[in-house]
Amino acid sequence: MAAFEYDTVLLDPTRLTIVSLLAGVDWSEFGWLRESADVSASALSKQVSTLEAKGYVKVKKGYVGKRPRTWVSLSDAGRGALEGHVAALQQVVEASRRLAGDAGSDS
Repeated sequence: MAAFEYDTVLLDPTRLTIVSLLAGVDWSEFGWLRESADVSASALSKQVSTLEAKGYVKVKKGYVGKRPRTWVSLSDAGRGALEGHVAALQQVVEASRRLAGDAGSDS
């Protein structure tokens, strides 16, 4: 059986949640992403930094009025990593179903 090609960065559930949320938007405001991922600001900041270092997200800082804001976007590399990771997970599910079907035919 061939090895599944997981993305090790996306094995972390919080990082997987972040890139999954970003896949549906062009840019996300940090606050929305924090609330949607249900993590603290410090935890999100750490995970976004990890994803940015890997090239999976782009970060833009600016102001809305006098308030500082941070926006995050999924990069093309991040989108490709997510798609590959999801494909590997789907292979696991399909392999599991095949094995369950094979086991069920023995009875």
